[in-house]
Amino acid sequence: MSYINGNDVLPPDLLLELQKYAGGKLLYVPKPQEKKAAWGQLSGCRAEICKRNIQISTLYREGLSVAELTQEFCLSEASIRKIIYSPS
Repeated sequence: MSYINGNDVLPPDLLLELQKYAGGKLLYVPKPQEKKAAWGQLSGCRAEICKRNIQISTLYREGLSVAELTQEFCLSEASIRKIIYSPS
């Protein structure tokens, strides 16, 4: 990171205001943070899990038992129950 003189880049009124708080001190000004995508959105994993959960709920409504779904999708009974009882 290189040093930049505030006189060269800041408007005079902003420079005076900064001098009140950090005059003569080295000050780091971070760039604005970009909002990151939610987990799985970039890779498509989130969409795949959502599709799988819809399939699990559909199969349960069609009569498959929790134990059968556990075997079919390699998930615990607790996970299957969370999926089929979640509002969606």
